[in-house]
Amino acid sequence: MQTALTLFGKQSGIQLLFPYDQVAGLHAQSVNGKMTPEVALQRLIAGSGLKITLSNNNVIALSLSAQAHKSRAVEVASLGVTALPFAMQASAAPVAAAGLPQAAEEDQAAQIVVTGSRGQARTVADSPTPIDVIGGEEMNRTGKAGVLAALNTLVPSFNLPTRAGGGTSTVIATGGLRGLNPDQALILVNGKRRHKTSLINSVSSFYKGSVPADMDMIPNAAIDHIEVLRDGAAAQYGSDAIAGVINIILKDDAKGGSASFSAGQNFDRSDGELYRADVNYGAKLGQEGYINLSASAKKQLASNRAEPISSSIRLYPLVNGQPDPREATISRLVTYNYGAMPQVSLNLGYSAGYNFGELELYSFGTYSERESDLNYTYRTPSNANSLPEIYPNGFRPRVVISEADFEFALGVKGTIGGWDADLSSTFGKNRSRQNADNTLNASIGPTSQTEFYVGTLMSKEWVNSLDLTRGYDVGGGNLQLSGGLQHRYESYAVLEGEEASYLAGTYTSSLGVPTPGASGAAGFTPEDAGSISRNNLAAYLDVAYDPNKDVTIGAAVRYEHYDDASGDTLIGKVSGRYAVTDWLSFRGAASTGFRAPALAQQIYAATTGQFRNVNGESVLLQIKTLPVESAAAIALGAEPLTPEKSVNFSAGFALKPMSGLNITVDAYQIKVKDRITLTSTLPDSIVSPILIASGIPGFMSAQYYTNAIDTRTRGIDVVATYRHGIIDGLSMNWNLGYNYNKTILTKVKDNPVELAALQSELFDRASRANMTTNLPLTKLFLGNVTTWNDFSLSTRLVRYGAFKSQGNTVSQDAEFGAKYITDMELTWNASERFNVSVGANNLFNVYPLRDEANTSAANGSGFYATGGGFGFTGGFYYGRVSVNF
Repeated sequence: MQTALTLFGKQSGIQLLFPYDQVAGLHAQSVNGKMTPEVALQRLIAGSGLKITLSNNNVIALSLSAQAHKSRAVEVASLGVTALPFAMQASAAPVAAAGLPQAAEEDQAAQIVVTGSRGQARTVADSPTPIDVIGGEEMNRTGKAGVLAALNTLVPSFNLPTRAGGGTSTVIATGGLRGLNPDQALILVNGKRRHKTSLINSVSSFYKGSVPADMDMIPNAAIDHIEVLRDGAAAQYGSDAIAGVINIILKDDAKGGSASFSAGQNFDRSDGELYRADVNYGAKLGQEGYINLSASAKKQLASNRAEPISSSIRLYPLVNGQPDPREATISRLVTYNYGAMPQVSLNLGYSAGYNFGELELYSFGTYSERESDLNYTYRTPSNANSLPEIYPNGFRPRVVISEADFEFALGVKGTIGGWDADLSSTFGKNRSRQNADNTLNASIGPTSQTEFYVGTLMSKEWVNSLDLTRGYDVGGGNLQLSGGLQHRYESYAVLEGEEASYLAGTYTSSLGVPTPGASGAAGFTPEDAGSISRNNLAAYLDVAYDPNKDVTIGAAVRYEHYDDASGDTLIGKVSGRYAVTDWLSFRGAASTGFRAPALAQQIYAATTGQFRNVNGESVLLQIKTLPVESAAAIALGAEPLTPEKSVNFSAGFALKPMSGLNITVDAYQIKVKDRITLTSTLPDSIVSPILIASGIPGFMSAQYYTNAIDTRTRGIDVVATYRHGIIDGLSMNWNLGYNYNKTILTKVKDNPVELAALQSELFDRASRANMTTNLPLTKLFLGNVTTWNDFSLSTRLVRYGAFKSQGNTVSQDAEFGAKYITDMELTWNASERFNVSVGANNLFNVYPLRDEANTSAANGSGFYATGGGFGFTGGFYYGRVSVNF
């Protein structure tokens, strides 16, 4: 096979990347006749277990499937490949087949990446910008529940707070890259833009107001690997790519499949049970096509770390001036939702393609249904909303969010006039329907129903793209020219709930005036409801020049036009790499970027009941999120949103000091101007007159979106991998990652005149700290996979650095030191088709330090800061069985 592949590379002029040592002894089929190189290669490797994992006009990467069986080598004397497409004939001078002579168990082709370099594949070490490659098997070994949680463990510059906050923020479990917001990193699937969720971080602490794409809607079983570009790439990919790009590559195997089932629970309290099932299957379509199908199901049960409250805290109203006798018998564990909340999901996916010779038709897509429970804080019997006729012992409102999410992509690619062309259309939609139960609208009185339809949020995106690329032989080097056009249509809608869910009644109880609407999450009102849409047109040009094997120079420019207030934008990027020796290279990049305001940030409106710490007391606030162009928001000083703009610089080096060892070090600076966020919660005592004048009940607190701040983020990433053998049958793979990340506010928008007169702060101290000090300054991980015959042991030590939690008053401040979290998984490959794994996340049951300053005595919760990144529910153990077929 090695000889055959070398001959193929010489005759076709295509650079062929394959695991050199692993193909030794494989059988190659004899190929003769007039055909395209793609068809010839498919016939050459048929039955060998090799598969094509990447293909463009001058590079093809091969990998060996885990189920491949080696057979006796057969030499191939010649290859009759004569019908080469013009682009291949005109490309750079023929390159001999390039092997990757690393004897490692990992898929070598996974180190060939397509993200960050339009049209031309490169290795991770040869990329002019830093890229992490996370394999599907590596993600599975984390034992985590989804894509986001796995990335938090495996990518040093990715941060996933335990809970982003209340409300829908808990459902989408958002995480940020390089200290920026989740919606400042662009999510791609097979290189195509992924649609955004309809949910929003409207009442969160971290990443407040962001509207990201939800990666947990993609089935784990469908993911081949993930490429994380840790550098600004808006000039190449468009809006949102300020912090970087996360490109999820789906499996395209045409033969065999796998299935697995895992189950686990927390050490403490034996709660938080998690059940996962994944299945993947690939098959051929005719002679030249394939289809790959995947399904992933997950069931997450609740965990709770609240503690019983003191018996001195009164829950019931006084009876004739004396405590109610029920105070002595009611459970003092009043909080049930201080931890993970229940969630059930089913994710389906497929990837398919068919080669018609010079054209390939391809398609991929996902469909997901997810049901999430939002269990709200306990309303005591003494609360004005706990009508004794309905809830004599108080109640805990619940909102159930039922989501339907799908994305469908269809495209054709091939060679036209010497250019590699890719024409595609992608449509995505997320719909979240919200229903509340175990609640009431106390303002209606004892006749209130206890279940309500709250309303629906809906987000849609339709993207049409034409991408062209071509290689030229210029001055003895390779010039890669790429360009393209893109049209994107976006829409967002808020659909009102049933009238009883938001109605403001006139009922008054002996305990006071209750709040209107369904307690916990009042329904979307007719005034809240609405829809908005826009079109975006973009054109880009991307040039990469390799004058020789040691030098890479790249430049990109992109123009975007929006038909709304976002207007026109022109941005650019330059990058370069210089290999001083075979073992040392330097790289760097500079770019400008932008992020257009999300449609949801422009029209989202809702009313949510949230307990907030006010002067040391836990107080229930009715928080109204106002559309930025509403009369009430304008009266509070709101202005139309404008795009965020960024300037990125990065510089680093890559080292290969010895065989199997790779080290990269990259420093970066990201300046973002006019960052969009929600204002602080403006208290009802201040804004009531303005809200009442706008027709909104005066007891509401308020918030709205605004271009509030400028930030500067500086940091450094260190990533190292080392693969080596010890003795026959025993080998080790090491991974080390380190990130230092510090964000400061360089400018905060002045309070508008409307608020200055009311002595209210637009962006308060706690909100500022959530962007600067409330996340760890550093993260370090050291991972090892030791393989010994049929056994493998995966261990990972993660150090989450120190951070400072700050509130609106100094008395709420607290400092938290670094914590070390150990994960471990042992796998037994009982046969070629069956394996068993047992593992533990947070093996030693480490908890964050308690934050007594912010503990809610009335609820028995709040004593763990959520910014640490490793949770506060302790250790988790699990088991998994897997079958290959």
